[in-house]
Amino acid sequence: MKNWASLIKLSHSVFALPFALLSLLVATGGRPSPRLLVLCVLAVVAARSAAMAYNRFVDRDVDAANPRTAGREIPRGAIAARSALWFAAGSGALFVLCCALLGPWCGWLSPPVLGWLLLYSHSKRFTALCHLWLGTALGLAPVAAWVAARNGFDGVAAPLLLGAGVACWVAGFDVLYACQDEAFDRGHGLRSIPARLGASRAMLVSRVLHAAAIVLFALFGVQARLGWGFAVGIGAAALLLLWQHRLLRPGDLRRIHAAFFTANGALSVAMLAAACADLYLFG
Repeated sequence: MKNWASLIKLSHSVFALPFALLSLLVATGGRPSPRLLVLCVLAVVAARSAAMAYNRFVDRDVDAANPRTAGREIPRGAIAARSALWFAAGSGALFVLCCALLGPWCGWLSPPVLGWLLLYSHSKRFTALCHLWLGTALGLAPVAAWVAARNGFDGVAAPLLLGAGVACWVAGFDVLYACQDEAFDRGHGLRSIPARLGASRAMLVSRVLHAAAIVLFALFGVQARLGWGFAVGIGAAALLLLWQHRLLRPGDLRRIHAAFFTANGALSVAMLAAACADLYLFG
């Protein structure tokens, strides 16, 4: 179980899931039915589990050649590549089933959404914009949760702003994370912004993306008519992103794990908590 949880990075659900819940709560005025809540959580977890398992399957040869990733489950033989592929298929089927139970719109849209999530695993082989592909994949979560809650696209401008903010935020921290593999990616013909521009310029791109994310989060708050509690959450997010960038320098990525997981995990939870404060405490 530990190997499987590590394979799909179960702890990284903290990135997409809080924003899906945030959107779901706003769409329902803080009163989602238990059935809707459970199905949305299952759908998010199943979708990212399918995407992560498929990513590990597709990247198994690259992971084996990279000293940083050679200890992952498939390269070291802890999990068979075929098993990971079957797990991805099963998780994808669960995602489609959950979406079908959520309503006709979610059911019809689930296959193309799943396709987008899975195709991300191939994007690094043909575009340096793979970071934005990943960001968009996670940014779909709040939009999908809204559609599930409203059973359609009523008021969808708000979650689109939130989803765009999530896309910029995720792409920004993925650029930073990819700085670890700048030389490896360049040497093996893989595409990434650090491999194309170098670490210094890549970090500048990340800062621009994160600044855009904060603006989009604020616009979502205005569109969704959230109050000063959510504004405090946005301020906390801005401070966490600032701290994240202060931790890292070109050529000095020793604190990448604190910048990647601690700062970003805290950001998503803080944003959800701020929205809950507005919905349940301040009306």
